[in-house]
Amino acid sequence: MTNFATQRWRGVNLGGWLVLEKWMTPSLFDGLQAEDETAWCLEMGEQAIPRLHRHWQTFITAEDFAWLAEIGINAVRIPVGHWLFGAGYPYHPAYGDQHFPYVEGGLRILDQAMVWAEQYGLAVMLDLHAAPGCQNGFDNGGIKDVCDWQTLAEYREFSVQVLERLAQRYAASPVLAAIEVLNEPRWDVPTAILSDFTQQAYQAIRRHCSADQVAVVFHDGFRHFREYGELLRGPAEANVVFDLHRYQCFNDDDVNSDIYQHIQKTVVDWKQEADELIVQSGRDTVVGEWSLGLNPQFEVLWAEQAQDAETKTMTVFQTDIAYRAYAAAQLACFEKYRGWFFWSYKTETMPQWSFRDCVQQGWLPASFR
Repeated sequence: MTNFATQRWRGVNLGGWLVLEKWMTPSLFDGLQAEDETAWCLEMGEQAIPRLHRHWQTFITAEDFAWLAEIGINAVRIPVGHWLFGAGYPYHPAYGDQHFPYVEGGLRILDQAMVWAEQYGLAVMLDLHAAPGCQNGFDNGGIKDVCDWQTLAEYREFSVQVLERLAQRYAASPVLAAIEVLNEPRWDVPTAILSDFTQQAYQAIRRHCSADQVAVVFHDGFRHFREYGELLRGPAEANVVFDLHRYQCFNDDDVNSDIYQHIQKTVVDWKQEADELIVQSGRDTVVGEWSLGLNPQFEVLWAEQAQDAETKTMTVFQTDIAYRAYAAAQLACFEKYRGWFFWSYKTETMPQWSFRDCVQQGWLPASFR
């Protein structure tokens, strides 16, 4: 029988499902001012419940789990919000006069997802993607442009409670392979606070899930692994996994890179990073998020150097080759680690960020077996 907790994960994120992100599902936000799930729920009012329930039931289905298993994907990372278990979460001023604005019922969807995962033999990493007060100021943290999670002990304590409830609820599931304690805490959240929280979260999860059953995962918080020192390295602390997210589309250097520079960064810089981290840190590491997302500028930069003066941008064939090369370079690098999870399984309008589209376009392999 597969040991999901210790296998190499070749996985996909199920983003935009139980935590909304506008860029992934713009149809949900059409006509609204909202930029995140908090504002979406408040602006939708009574219509939020039927609309979000319909989204949960249709965006990801059993067919999607079956397709992933069929092509050889063996794991999914499922982002959840701190509101998953219903009312009772801490108040934030962004809620206005609604103390509990979030739609309930997502827990039933997660229960069903665990059943589907078991049915099709997929390991599951549960990921606290949006914490009270928001840990990063991104839309994926629930409240855009707000980062207050580290300012109140109540927020952090409730986050630990959510993680323990997840561990307790799914401890008996044979496919629960990992729980990630917090997604992408911002770079200026003090490392001491993150380390203390991670230690508390580890202990809460271990009260229900043993190390031979479930890994505990923590994100790098956009800082060097050395900043965490000996965190969770004690003799009684086992199956701890370090999470990196690697993209090349958000800073100026990446925006101004052509496809060759993107590939070089992957096979040189990221490969060297992997070697250093594996040898010097000794930590099991997973790339919890990556994609084929690139700023469209890379097509223009390529064309500026092309011999065909009439070519103003890359052709469809050339673009396909570029995405295939970038995908292969990343896979070759990330295979050095404990595993990886593509972000994300599905988007409405961004095929480079949609695993299913990338496979169907031929940019990613047709089989991961």
